[in-house]
Amino acid sequence: MSLLLSGGTLVRRLDPPAVETGDLVVVDGRIGEPGQAVDQPGRQERLDCAGCLVVPGNVCAHTHAYSALARGMPFALDPPTSFIEILQRVWWRLDRALDLPAIRASALVAAAEAVRSGTTTLIDHHASPNAIDGSLDVIAEAFEEVGLRGLLCYETTDRDGLPRAAAGVEENARFAGRVADGRWPLSQAMVGAHASFTLSEATLDACVDLADRTGCGLHIHVAEDAVDQADADARFGRRVMARLADAGALGARSVLAHAVHIDPAEAKIIRDAGATVAHNPRSNLHNGVGRTPLGWLRGSVALGTDGIGADMFEESRLAYLLGREETLDTAPPASLGMLARGAAVAGRAFGEPLLGTLVVGAPADLVVLDYDPPTPFSPDSMAGHWMFGPAAGRVRHVVVNGEVVVRDRQLTRIDAAELAVEARGASRLLWERLERIGPHPFEPTRLLAGAGSP
Repeated sequence: MSLLLSGGTLVRRLDPPAVETGDLVVVDGRIGEPGQAVDQPGRQERLDCAGCLVVPGNVCAHTHAYSALARGMPFALDPPTSFIEILQRVWWRLDRALDLPAIRASALVAAAEAVRSGTTTLIDHHASPNAIDGSLDVIAEAFEEVGLRGLLCYETTDRDGLPRAAAGVEENARFAGRVADGRWPLSQAMVGAHASFTLSEATLDACVDLADRTGCGLHIHVAEDAVDQADADARFGRRVMARLADAGALGARSVLAHAVHIDPAEAKIIRDAGATVAHNPRSNLHNGVGRTPLGWLRGSVALGTDGIGADMFEESRLAYLLGREETLDTAPPASLGMLARGAAVAGRAFGEPLLGTLVVGAPADLVVLDYDPPTPFSPDSMAGHWMFGPAAGRVRHVVVNGEVVVRDRQLTRIDAAELAVEARGASRLLWERLERIGPHPFEPTRLLAGAGSP
């Protein structure tokens, strides 16, 4: 079966930009040669893309799909006054309230919202300490149901005690094995770890060892708040990046979420390791933690949302504007480079180095936008258009792995109305459990090397 996207303006590559006008052919899930489409009744689908922009599918380099049912949830505790209190009173309560049905509903909602906003891959970081075993299978199956690629891991941490830390490592190992067996074609595995300040030496070593044995990268929060650095200094006498480097945690497959409170020496450690920092502008603003030092990290940065949806058009625009606020040297192509870096991370995991492009042979992950440029559209002007024109609300069609998963703004694999009913029911039950859970007792620096938290 082939697919012909006719008459659109094609963005073959984001960084460096490559633009042309014409038809795009998809054959057997990949971008084909011009004229390769099979012109036989019943063997080819045609999408009229006249007046549209056809772009590579966006990749969200760091998210938490389990937060999808948090929108509007009740909060009766005292308002948090610090980053740690945000974790204790909000997110570490929510993750303890999750069960497998809530995880499934969250993953379905996150996946559906992602594809409808033009995001075709989510690099997810999951936590559910009272429902660890099998949780990644549930997310993978939900993503497959919608037709979304996922790079998944479980958030290993000592904050809920040693047995759950060990269970987190085992869940990552079990899921990596099932992915290697080809269970879910649209999913790949990483090894998840929360952050230095909730990881003992033994647990961090177990995560690094598993990442080495499986060939998966480590996905970990790094210096999102200054508390991570203070804890590393108090417990280990060195900063977070030095601790991770000494543990062998850094490499070309590593994803480091946030990296806000790092210094130039730590940025060099990241660059030298070839690791990728997932920059989450909206989340950083929302939590008041500060800004990722993009100038020090240069080409090492991708874009994530940290669970605030999956709209990478909005995220890339905000990244650009915040960069402009810091220095007028920031130019629109910087955000395109970050999006391309996220696609490269996903492509490496899937063994698809052309992921994130629309060149011949690339996996056919693409988005058709209702955007007929009102001014000349070229490689030189594309970044300026991206910052001020295309948006999630303009997404018309989405193709993942050669299959149309959004057609004329409607999901093709699942019923959106039925999903809404399922999600509202699951969220009500989740919120009821949440109301019975108090603030998490874990405090930074209480975790002694080799010992679990209370």
